[in-house]
Amino acid sequence: MGSVAVVWLTGLLHCPLASAGEESGAKPGRVISLNLCTDQLVLLLADPSTIVGLSQLASDCANAPMCDMARHYPAFRTNAETILSLKPDLVVTGTSTMPVTLLAAKSVGTRLEMFGPAHSLADIPAAIRRMARLLGVPERGEVLVKAFDERLARLSLPLSPDAPEAVIYAANGFVTGTNSLPDDVLHHAGFRNFSTGTGTGRKRTHAMSLEKLIAAQPDLLILDRSGQGTSQAQALLDNQALASAFRGTHRVNIPASLWLCGLPQTLDALEELSKARKMMQGDGK
Repeated sequence: MGSVAVVWLTGLLHCPLASAGEESGAKPGRVISLNLCTDQLVLLLADPSTIVGLSQLASDCANAPMCDMARHYPAFRTNAETILSLKPDLVVTGTSTMPVTLLAAKSVGTRLEMFGPAHSLADIPAAIRRMARLLGVPERGEVLVKAFDERLARLSLPLSPDAPEAVIYAANGFVTGTNSLPDDVLHHAGFRNFSTGTGTGRKRTHAMSLEKLIAAQPDLLILDRSGQGTSQAQALLDNQALASAFRGTHRVNIPASLWLCGLPQTLDALEELSKARKMMQGDGK
C-alpha cells in the first residue's frame, strides 16, 4: 500500500466513528452492510427498498437472529469489488474491515461507517440510534430504544455479593470472561460470572477443561451453541458427564445468535437467564 493510502487509512481508523453528516438526517437510497452485526441493525431499521445487499453471514441462522428476513436480499462478500461495482450511497460494516475495502469506498465516493462490537447492554441503544440516523430514520431508532430500555428494566435483577455463579460454556470448552456482552447479560440476570474467578477472567474467552468445570460445580451451566452440533468441538456440550453434573434448573441453552451482536434480541437471552435465576431462588439457591 502506498504512503498516501497509509496516511489516509491511519486518519480514517483514528477518527470518531460518527461524522458530522450523520446528523443531517438524509436518507440514503442504496445501502450495503458487510458485517453480521450491522446486517441485523439494517434489517431492523432500514426501508426495505434501500437495502442493496448484506453480508454472507446474514442468512446463517446459527449466528443471525434475522436470518429469514435476510434471505430476501442479495449476499455479498466483504471486499472492495462489491463497493466498486455497486457504488452504494452508504456502506456499514465492522471495525475489522479490510483496509482495501475502506479505500475502495473512498475511491467511488461511498460513505462508509464502521461499528464496533457491543461490550455491554448499555452499548446497544447508542448503536441503534446511530444506525437510525445514518439511514435517515431517527424516529424508528427512538421507538426501538424506548422498547429496549423498558424491557431491560423489567427483566433486570439485582446482583448481590452472594449471587449464584453461572458459566457460559461453548464449543471446544471455551468460557466467556469479563468485558463482554454475555458477561454483562449475566450480571443483569443476577448472576456472577464463574470464569472471572478462575484466574483468567480478564480475557473475554479462554478454554476450560471439562474436568475442571465439573469439579468446580458453578450454580448454572449455560450452553452457548453456535453450530449444529455435528463437530467434535460441539459434541463436547452434549457430554454425558456434563449432563449428569448439571441437571434441572442448573442447566440452560442460550443460542449464540442472541448475544453475538448487541441487538434488541439480546434481551431474549436476558429473559431466559432471569427466569433461570428466579427458578433457582425458588429452589433456595
